[in-house]
Amino acid sequence: MFTGLVEAVGTLIERTPTSGGFRLRIGTALAPELRAGDSIAVNGVCLTVVLAEPREFHAEIGPETVRVTTLGSLAAGAALNLERSMRADSRFGGHFVQGHVDAVGRVEALRPADDFHWLTVGFPAPLAAYIVHKGSIAVDGISLTVAGLAKDCFDVQVVPFTMDHTNLGRMQAGAAVNLECDMVGKYVVRAAELAGLTALGAKAGEAVR
Repeated sequence: MFTGLVEAVGTLIERTPTSGGFRLRIGTALAPELRAGDSIAVNGVCLTVVLAEPREFHAEIGPETVRVTTLGSLAAGAALNLERSMRADSRFGGHFVQGHVDAVGRVEALRPADDFHWLTVGFPAPLAAYIVHKGSIAVDGISLTVAGLAKDCFDVQVVPFTMDHTNLGRMQAGAAVNLECDMVGKYVVRAAELAGLTALGAKAGEAVR
């Protein structure tokens, strides 16, 4: 479990093909604090450290992770948001982030507004039911609040600290990003589905009055 509060920005040193997936070498100042078997979120994807060295760590991604996230297509030198799994005895900020990516979105715009920035991200249609105005969403592992919502995109306002301490400072329009919706919304939508409710609140087959 993670919080969406990025601890450090690492660098993808190398992406080596394996049987169906890849092995990632990631450089970071967090490396000395990592051990083999630790969980770490890399651009919002929960990975397991398989080797920790003084200046870097290694993690492996399988075919499914390659299919549903951006990690299999990133080039060497890419900036990576890193967060170690949350501790039970620490203060909790952000929101509950599992590191289980729901879909890949795309940056439509990143525009300055005084000291802040507005980030617009497009998302695939199946995610629409899980994204709500003023709700939480993780973008490349960053906990953000939905400030504007349209049919196929949402806006978030990014504070200067987040721009300076995540990969958003290097983001450009057209970039692919990992999206994870708030897990509370997922349970609500699933419960409604099992109850036979539609998005309008009526049971399937019933007329909406």
